[in-house]
Amino acid sequence: MTPLAITTIQTDVQWEDKAANLRHLEERIFSIPQPTELVILPEMFSTGFSMRPEALAEGMDGPTMAWMQRVAAEKKVILTGSIIIQEEGRYYNRLIWMLPNGQYGCYDKRHRFAYAGENDHYTAGHKRLVASVKGWRVLLLVCYDLRFPVWSRQTPPPAEPGLEYDLLLYVGNWPERRSHAWKTLLQARAIENQCFVAGVNRIGRDGNDIYHSGDSMIIDPLGETLYHAAAKDEAFTLTLHKEDLERVRQRFPFWRDADHFSIEP
Repeated sequence: MTPLAITTIQTDVQWEDKAANLRHLEERIFSIPQPTELVILPEMFSTGFSMRPEALAEGMDGPTMAWMQRVAAEKKVILTGSIIIQEEGRYYNRLIWMLPNGQYGCYDKRHRFAYAGENDHYTAGHKRLVASVKGWRVLLLVCYDLRFPVWSRQTPPPAEPGLEYDLLLYVGNWPERRSHAWKTLLQARAIENQCFVAGVNRIGRDGNDIYHSGDSMIIDPLGETLYHAAAKDEAFTLTLHKEDLERVRQRFPFWRDADHFSIEP
């Protein structure tokens, strides 16, 4: 029943300017006043949601990965967010789960945003990543994945106790014009999966003149909003308690009645 302190960083990502973004994010991370164990950054936090991977992509041994390793080690936190990666001639919108010891996990965004042409530039992932920290299981997803509830659905366990994960994270570049959907779906994912949900979005206008209002949120397993960010550059830390999660699951054991299913790649 160990508590978990998480920090969301909602920021104005400078368009395709890696140096400026990493410099600003490093300042924000090292100025977090409260103790924290997990720092969550937006989707494509070093570049913005760019469709120019041929100019911006890095390898897994590139400078942004090195930055994540250094910052996670010096701050002694887990650092997560997505970046543009090139691997074996393909480009990926890849979420990194960076541990303080330099080890990491990866998740390649499954659902590419065809409305903006993401499917023309990036390769889809086919495998979910459930990470763990301090006894918490964390499912890591990216932006447009939010619209597809099957991909985040808890797999009912064959026997008690425990579900597949306890905390669901979405990192995003979600535009203000569809903010109602963002907020509503984050709450829906928490309710249907009986888990905590954190959605971390950017603010400001991107290189396509699309405005982002932020609306980063942390939601409890009943769908109640614990935190909702205004449209400003902000780091927010909240401690989640496993007892609150277990209390909901025991009092309302809806998960026992869920359908069993499998997902084909």
